[in-house]
Amino acid sequence: QLNIVESGGGLVRPGGSLRLSCQVPGLTSEYWTIGWFRRAPGKEREEVSCIRSRTGTVDYGDSVKGRFTISRDAAKTTVYLQMNNLKPEDTAVYYCVAESGDRLCLARWFGSWGQGTQVTVSS
Repeated sequence: QLNIVESGGGLVRPGGSLRLSCQVPGLTSEYWTIGWFRRAPGKEREEVSCIRSRTGTVDYGDSVKGRFTISRDAAKTTVYLQMNNLKPEDTAVYYCVAESGDRLCLARWFGSWGQGTQVTVSS
């Protein structure tokens, strides 16, 4: 289980933006996959986005494509999720996940999960 430090959640109005950060200082593998999942009240857990260090490839869930952008700090195992044009349906607890190697952006591939950070989109 890796130590995952998430930050950046909060309350924002519809149409606003937030940036989430995920640090995984103990992830020493040269190649890794870090991503975000979310769970809204009463809903199933949902893929948000993943990024792989070896190839730089990224995945996005259908509901966030075109609005969210995942990126990484090349010098560190730190990943950012820029969320623009936020909608009330984006309200959820967002969890950062991490795993060594190339992984599919599916929850079952990740053994390390952060504590979660709340994102609330409301007027």
